[in-house]
Amino acid sequence: MKGMTGGLVLVAAVTCVHVYEVRSRHASPSRQLVQWRPLGSWSGRGNAQTGSFPSVTGSMRVHWRTDHEQPADAGTFRLTIHSAISGRALLLAVDQLGAGHDTSYVRESPRIFYGVVESKDLDWSFTVEEAVPFNVPP
Repeated sequence: MKGMTGGLVLVAAVTCVHVYEVRSRHASPSRQLVQWRPLGSWSGRGNAQTGSFPSVTGSMRVHWRTDHEQPADAGTFRLTIHSAISGRALLLAVDQLGAGHDTSYVRESPRIFYGVVESKDLDWSFTVEEAVPFNVPP
């Protein structure tokens, strides 16, 4: 009888370990969410260059608006994102004819950026935000 009791304890221990392994493999994974961190806001009329802003993820969105078009149907707004290190243009974030508003999503390698605005006959404003991902445990 004594030898049999030890065998039952061993079987029970192995079964508990196996059940734990199965449960941990089937546990629901954490959810990944994104929080948007502001990098800067600018506004004006005519051409401009922003100050530099760093992005550690390279995933950004640009909320932009153009209005007060004078004369009508003549306004343009173009926003290009540049490398603050080399100065070269990396991507076109907005190319708008006339008054309007929207959100542009852009992605580039993480680095320090600046924006260049080429605009005529419009008031403009825009905000750049960076996507910061984080995990939410189950």
